[in-house]
Amino acid sequence: MSDPKNQPLRKTENYAQLTLDAAAEQPVKSNEPAVLSVEQLNIQIKQLIEGQMGMVWVRGELSNFKAHTSGHFYFSVKDSKSQITAVMFRGNNARLKFKPTDGMEVMVRGRVTVYEPRGNYQLMVDMMEPVGAGALQKAFEQLKMKLRAEGLFDSAKKRPIPTFPRHIAIVTSPTGAAIRDILNVLSRRAKSIQVTIVPTIVQGEAAAPQLREAFKKAVALPDVDAVIVGRGGGSIEDMWCFNDEGLARLIAASPVPVISAVGHEIDFTIADFVADLRAPTPSAAAELVAKSSSELVNKVTSLERMLKLSFDRKMKFLREKSLGLSKRLVDPKRRLEDLTLRNDDLLTRLELAVSTLINKKDHRVELMTQKLGTPQNLIDRRKKELGFLQARTEKALMFSLERKKSRMDRMMAMLDSMSPLRVVDRGYSIVTKDSKVIKSASQVKAGDCIDIRLAQGSLTATVSGVKEE
Repeated sequence: MSDPKNQPLRKTENYAQLTLDAAAEQPVKSNEPAVLSVEQLNIQIKQLIEGQMGMVWVRGELSNFKAHTSGHFYFSVKDSKSQITAVMFRGNNARLKFKPTDGMEVMVRGRVTVYEPRGNYQLMVDMMEPVGAGALQKAFEQLKMKLRAEGLFDSAKKRPIPTFPRHIAIVTSPTGAAIRDILNVLSRRAKSIQVTIVPTIVQGEAAAPQLREAFKKAVALPDVDAVIVGRGGGSIEDMWCFNDEGLARLIAASPVPVISAVGHEIDFTIADFVADLRAPTPSAAAELVAKSSSELVNKVTSLERMLKLSFDRKMKFLREKSLGLSKRLVDPKRRLEDLTLRNDDLLTRLELAVSTLINKKDHRVELMTQKLGTPQNLIDRRKKELGFLQARTEKALMFSLERKKSRMDRMMAMLDSMSPLRVVDRGYSIVTKDSKVIKSASQVKAGDCIDIRLAQGSLTATVSGVKEE
């Protein structure tokens, strides 16, 4: 028999390089498979699947989704007839623009592998996209719903933009068309406004962190009255940095009013919703924040004209009022004489009123005196009333006593008729033993001593015999 070490290995043995050396020394029969451990079998299956399958795209519905504390995603991808477990490690899922949830239809890219300790095959995912709406649009809607639920879009939290700002900070690219449009409008409408440009990139993966840092610098500038954040138009990917959650929270918490001027009028970003004011374009933001010098001059002229007209009307009214008051003014001496006469008239009327009141009171006292009479008459009248009441009381008392006595006599007669002594008077007797009335012969026995109550007197006897019927 040839040496098995020199024989070519079968395909399964190529995948099982970890077989024991001792097993390799044993003679191998061509018609008998090698004896493998469970670990070796799972390793062979893993190598076979990974070597044959490679990268695959799978479309299905997410279920049993769990974001582990380690940052990894564990879930299943299923259709109406089957499902497969999957894992997406933290380094890959950090690049997702949306948050996966159960029931979401997705397309995932990954490689099929075997988890050796359990012998389960699963999908190792490195890319995921939602089916239907694009990933960026899905992420935009999810973040929009989240921030709206937290109240960051509430109109009550929006602060007014200063009417005449002195210092404006602009967070945008220093080389883009947006900054040129803003500066042109400001120079034309309000040259006196101080403008500070806080440069940042506004496109690409590094744009969001730079935007956040630039915005922090802008709101920290001394005496800044408003901040404009924006850029020119572009695709949703170009403007995606303005959908950054961190930037949105910075804008919502800004102590300075913020104007969002991102893209064109049809473009919307998260920054537009959390800002205090949304401008359809960067140049429109400059027009909103800076009033035109000519417009201000015209308005001041109009206010000046209105003020002069109002002042003239007020002066005319005061002159006419002063003239009317001067005509009503009289000589003080004559006014004093009038008041003296008025005082004398009031004093006379007061004396007359007091005299009339006193007379009325005297007459009333006289009438009351006549009505009351003398105290002796009142005492005599009360004595007569007392005697009458006393006589009525005695009569009523006697009548009540007679009625009570008659009723008591009737009750005594009835009680006497029901007395046992009346029965004894008719010839009967009452027999007692130990003060208890004997009603039955069973209550006594021969030799008992009994008492007999008669109509006249009583007897004490001894029972010689008992006969019960």
